[in-house]
Amino acid sequence: MKKLTRTWHRFYPKETPAEIDIPVLSLYGLLERSARLYPTCKAVIDGDREMTYMELKDAADRFAVNLDNRGFQKDDRIAIMLPNCLEYIIAYYATHRLGGMVVQVNPLYKWSELDYILRDSGANWFIGREVQREILALTSFSERLTFISAEKLMETGTDLSREAKELPVLDIDPKEAVAVLQYTGGTTGKSKGVMLTHFNLISNVFQDFAFTANALQLQSPGERMLGLTPLFHVFGNGRLNSAIYAGSTYITLEKFEIDKVVDLIRTHRPTIFPGVPTMYIALLNHPDLTADDLCCFKYCSCGSAPLPIEIIQQFEKKLRVTILEGFGMSETSPTTHRNPVIGQKKQGSIGIPYPNTDAKIVDLKTGVHELPAGERGELIIKGPQVMKGYWENPEETATALRDGWLYTGDIATMDEEGYFYIVGRKKDMIIASGYNVYPIEVEDIIYQHPAVKETCVYGVPDSYRGETVKAAIVLKKGKSVTEQEIREFCVQRLARYKVPRSFEFREQLPKSAVGKILRRILMEEGTQSPTVGER
Repeated sequence: MKKLTRTWHRFYPKETPAEIDIPVLSLYGLLERSARLYPTCKAVIDGDREMTYMELKDAADRFAVNLDNRGFQKDDRIAIMLPNCLEYIIAYYATHRLGGMVVQVNPLYKWSELDYILRDSGANWFIGREVQREILALTSFSERLTFISAEKLMETGTDLSREAKELPVLDIDPKEAVAVLQYTGGTTGKSKGVMLTHFNLISNVFQDFAFTANALQLQSPGERMLGLTPLFHVFGNGRLNSAIYAGSTYITLEKFEIDKVVDLIRTHRPTIFPGVPTMYIALLNHPDLTADDLCCFKYCSCGSAPLPIEIIQQFEKKLRVTILEGFGMSETSPTTHRNPVIGQKKQGSIGIPYPNTDAKIVDLKTGVHELPAGERGELIIKGPQVMKGYWENPEETATALRDGWLYTGDIATMDEEGYFYIVGRKKDMIIASGYNVYPIEVEDIIYQHPAVKETCVYGVPDSYRGETVKAAIVLKKGKSVTEQEIREFCVQRLARYKVPRSFEFREQLPKSAVGKILRRILMEEGTQSPTVGER
């Protein structure tokens, strides 16, 4: 990359250069390195199960042997449909040991959502729990998939034994080999597989380490990361890789339950917490949590969705913990911007770009002309963490990646000092509790109801979830349906977080002159009447 000289570089911590050297490694190489350097250090705590780094590497290697014995080949795609757990971590690094691709699958998905991802990715392996056999059987691809039970993955019998077989040499080009297919949305609202290479994900580990760990003088090994963000999400997945590289102890929990989280904090005293807004809101509202409980935290960050400024202020006042805001996307592995851990922080800002990262604001019409400070335009980004492209989707790739720049679809501004602010989205995506919800996906389900003539799904402000999903519906003439009936219809077909929290039955929907439903009008109406989400 050509040497950058940007306004924001003067706000870097003194320990952080504008550009860093990034090694060309595989993701498995992170685990292999830490097992060599920190063999007896604790790598993972999952309830009453714990593993050292050497034990974790050995478990990943044994599972890799199992996959190899079954015929797993380099570039095979393996769908992992698990919550945060030790099995996910073992399967993730075992897959990378063999040069395979991890297809990220939300364990909350219903069969229709799973069916789409399996079809699009062409996955030929599937790791899930026994109860997920039923949902897998409903898809069109169950017969072509090799199902591996997560319950059996941890067994020490012959099925997973090392035997005498040597694993094949890991022969990949980290800059070209796709490590993860991370499904996300785009301009069409249709979910797409973001191709993240080993080098994309490794780059973000080293960028994050240079920008935060060096400045805070975090220890390698010695830190303890509270890993609550879902591992199937790019934010949680990236933080796992960072923890493994640093030799930290990754403390995880299958499901975010606030009382259990508080117990984890009090028991294990984590030092690093990458969270999402709903987690911080839940901690803030916990009746028994005190500043003394959280004094163990050295570094807290918020990702996946904006955290309201008032929440940040209340959190700092009550619990005396600073939450650093940043910005990232599935397409950027994920982080591109962060408020500095030392020095000038600006509430409401996503901060400044990471090392080796360039960013600018361009005009919304052509996307070519860079705008001066203070003017609104589209945020575009360039850096080693930017995706390779969208899986088997050259049209969307060409739209998003132009002349080496990623066009984010986010409307933003940059101030005179190089701090960036997100002010809106070109896309219609809804971010509810940190999860991405794409209106067209929910609309497709609602349209399946025999009483529905038209529908439009959109996000409305929510003090707890950031945004919540709302559906406006026009019924067919002579048909009737209650709100509870339509909600139950959605519950049976969608992951819970995608189900609209409220429904509005209308005589007609706002439309343009050519008959296009104007989602923007409904969103503006919803903004004027913010809701409070159910817990």
